[in-house]
Amino acid sequence: MITVISGTNKKDSKTSIVAKAIHSLLKELGQDTHLINLEDVKVDIAMEDMYNDEKLSEALIKIQDDSIIPAEKVIYVSPEYNGSYAGYLKYFIDVISVRKYKETFANKKCFLVGVAAGRAGNLRGLDHLTSTLNHVGSTVIPGSLPLSQIGSLLTGDGALNEATSDLLKEKLKLFIAY
Repeated sequence: MITVISGTNKKDSKTSIVAKAIHSLLKELGQDTHLINLEDVKVDIAMEDMYNDEKLSEALIKIQDDSIIPAEKVIYVSPEYNGSYAGYLKYFIDVISVRKYKETFANKKCFLVGVAAGRAGNLRGLDHLTSTLNHVGSTVIPGSLPLSQIGSLLTGDGALNEATSDLLKEKLKLFIAY
């Protein structure tokens, strides 16, 4: 199974559009896939017991047990926030790391997609995310995909344009074979 994580809690984000497109393309390619959209994941940022595995919310346990632990591969779609990846994505990784750490992260193959309005496609943020994922025992495969000037890659109805969809499909085929 391949899990796709939309790495921001911002509503109606371009990151979410990209993550949903990847999820659909994976289905087209015959893959068992789950989508975790962090805009739907509610975590109290001031949760006093966030590092207590016995206090993890039932909703997060379900996400972890259903979509992350059984995944062999994970695709992180990360927007650029202040020259890095979103703090909410880091927070999510931190929170789920307190329970079943190895099962959650060890030996997962990861593919990273950066989303940015600017020219670099969140390359610096993808480097930061790579460091975090390597630290927790995941393997980030080479060839991350930075999507620069994301607004220009969308059609009038808010979908990815054909060229970007084709590029994603080719990258996904390589990731599936990896």
